[in-house]
Amino acid sequence: MSGYDPEKAGLHMLQKLAALVIIVAGIRAASDIIVPLLLAVFFAIVLNPLVVWFMRRGLQRGLAVTVVVITMLILMSLVIGVLASSLNEFATRLPEFNQMLTERALQLERLIPGNQHLSPERLLQRMDSERMVSFATTLMTQLSGAMVSVVVLVMTVIFMLMEVRHIPYKLRFALNNPRIHIASLHRALKGVSHYLALKTLMSLLTGITTWMGLKLLGVEFALMWSVLAFLLNFIPNIGATISAIPPMIQAMLFNGWYECLMVGALFSAIHMVIGNMIEPRVMGRRLGMSTLVVFLSLLFWGWLLGPVGMLLSVPLTSVCKIWMETTKGGSKLAILLGPGRPKQRPLP
Repeated sequence: MSGYDPEKAGLHMLQKLAALVIIVAGIRAASDIIVPLLLAVFFAIVLNPLVVWFMRRGLQRGLAVTVVVITMLILMSLVIGVLASSLNEFATRLPEFNQMLTERALQLERLIPGNQHLSPERLLQRMDSERMVSFATTLMTQLSGAMVSVVVLVMTVIFMLMEVRHIPYKLRFALNNPRIHIASLHRALKGVSHYLALKTLMSLLTGITTWMGLKLLGVEFALMWSVLAFLLNFIPNIGATISAIPPMIQAMLFNGWYECLMVGALFSAIHMVIGNMIEPRVMGRRLGMSTLVVFLSLLFWGWLLGPVGMLLSVPLTSVCKIWMETTKGGSKLAILLGPGRPKQRPLP
């Protein structure tokens, strides 16, 4: 007689789903605490290879962490100072965007033949310049607000960099089956750190190339748009497209349609070369997730944790996938998150 009971199996599944809903609701309720912690983990993972590099040159861990963190703070202070100046100038010129948008709306009305119901006032209500170009400033404001406090973030990163060497020792005594879990954790950290480090490098290359290209085209606020391109490059699939929209609108309003198309061509070329040619060769498919899962994870983590969740959607999903592979009930679900059918071995 089989011991399988469909009713108990269904009840057990409902209990798991209920627990998952409670966990997700708890994470969203505690997002004000979790988001700064995730940012600290992100910075710690990206900076830890630099700390290891300095340690191999003879520095003690404490001194290496100090050098890396101070260098990071100096660079961030310089970028934030210049960016704050650009944002302030951008905000003061928003009325000019409204005026230029009115003129473009009148031009559009004259280009449409036989139109009797298109009015500039109605267009301006739907195409308000502040709505069209405020995505960049809104995203940056939310990111800065998510940090809560720069001092707390920096201190958390310092403590994480100092404690990372003790994690394997602690896990050996804290886990029931340390060999399997430590190996999975090591694989997850290796894959995520590789992804974040190379993604940061590719995003930095994207931002620098964008800044140089916009400068050559004579587009104003090139630094602000390049920083936006750097941040949105962490968002898979749609980040590069979103980053191109605000500077194209600005070029269309202040320069013309030709300059708008040139800016779009610039972003397309950067995405084609860096995003589709250089980045796949450098990064490979180490995280092992399908394109659909990457896109769905972008929506899920963005809904759960906001812009920071969108930026870190791929590494967060990768960690969850690797954790599922080590559990008895989650191994099949981890297969569903994978890139596809494994390659079959040739017959002898």
